[in-house]
Amino acid sequence: MAATRNPGAAPDAIEQNRHSDTSPTLSKTRVGEMTHGFDTLAIHAGQEPDPVTGAVVLPIFQTSTYAQDAVGSPRQGYEYSRTTNPTRDSLQECLAALEGGRRALTFASGLAAEDTLLRTVCRPGDHVIIPDDAYGGTFRLFSKVAERWGLNWTAASIHSVDSVRAAMTDKTRIVWVETPTNPLLGIADIAALAQAAHDRGALLVVDNTFASPYLQQPLHLGADVVVHSTTKYLGGHSDVVGGALIGTDEALMGELAFHQNAMGAINGPFDAWLTLRGIKTLGVRMDRHCDNAEKVVEFLSRSKSVGQILYPGLPEHPGHETAAKQMRRFGGMVSFRAQSEEHAVAICNRAKLFVLGESLGGVESLIEHPGRMTHASAAGSPLEVPGDLVRLSVGIETIDDLLADLEQALAR
Repeated sequence: MAATRNPGAAPDAIEQNRHSDTSPTLSKTRVGEMTHGFDTLAIHAGQEPDPVTGAVVLPIFQTSTYAQDAVGSPRQGYEYSRTTNPTRDSLQECLAALEGGRRALTFASGLAAEDTLLRTVCRPGDHVIIPDDAYGGTFRLFSKVAERWGLNWTAASIHSVDSVRAAMTDKTRIVWVETPTNPLLGIADIAALAQAAHDRGALLVVDNTFASPYLQQPLHLGADVVVHSTTKYLGGHSDVVGGALIGTDEALMGELAFHQNAMGAINGPFDAWLTLRGIKTLGVRMDRHCDNAEKVVEFLSRSKSVGQILYPGLPEHPGHETAAKQMRRFGGMVSFRAQSEEHAVAICNRAKLFVLGESLGGVESLIEHPGRMTHASAAGSPLEVPGDLVRLSVGIETIDDLLADLEQALAR
């Protein structure tokens, strides 16, 4: 599932995977009469200057309700902010443009988005396939919440199309994948899994949180719905929690919008505004995240204190070729195996510049012990992560400072 470190690997062993802005994974999107590249969309999609004041930055419509022109005639369709809000609408329009979807919906958290999707598409007795190394919160949602509601699920290796096909039943409604996975950095072939799911009448749902739409656009590869924790790279500054669903099918997105309103797990206008502000710099941030992560992997490959390095940019990673095909670059997340669980915990505790904390994707670097932190809910299950695993969210600080911190943290 992950690559074994090659002790003799040269510092430049990470294969570069930098495509132009016109590559298949970063296709240009048409807005109105113009076709724009990714960074232009990140700054402008859904964010026209305010027509009343000319304000360049989108206003925060911090309101719960709206004055109506007459009974049954809400002004421009706005009547109540659980249903629609101009700031949230702008974020949704921007996300749809970035992922190449027809419509996006944003939520109070990534798990709120996941829950809404499951209860929209599935019924009690239906079946879903999830990764056998899924994010701990996703596993908890399925095993502790959705299962009690009557939803059946199977954990399968999403890195093998044959394994996914073998796990499918006549009741399978969704094949749920993360790529890269959290925290083992496994890679799924999106196009191949989309075909496998569609052959059985199921949807392919891709959690694109680790990659972000800057590095990967699953809808262009056949996925039906993309899921994001916008808390992570999209927001990018560790100051806002949110989630999103983006899709291409109008009918499905309409159903999801109905459930979004009926269930009410929407993000507020200030949260939407903060996320939009973060998205404006997504492209430049992701390039720096990737630059730094590659240097971190090169450093770790030379360390005698590190065993297995899990990073899809390494040529020996089993998912490297697939990642190179469907990702612009290989991301800012790095995991590695320490010499023991005690050593892994000690590394996390000794780090100083790498902040010990959960979450990921912010400008600051984070370090964590998945087995005792983000994936503690999977302990004792088939999705339990190795005790000696350390996960890094590599930020955008000066790389020499990050490497110096890792060097002192790894020392025994």
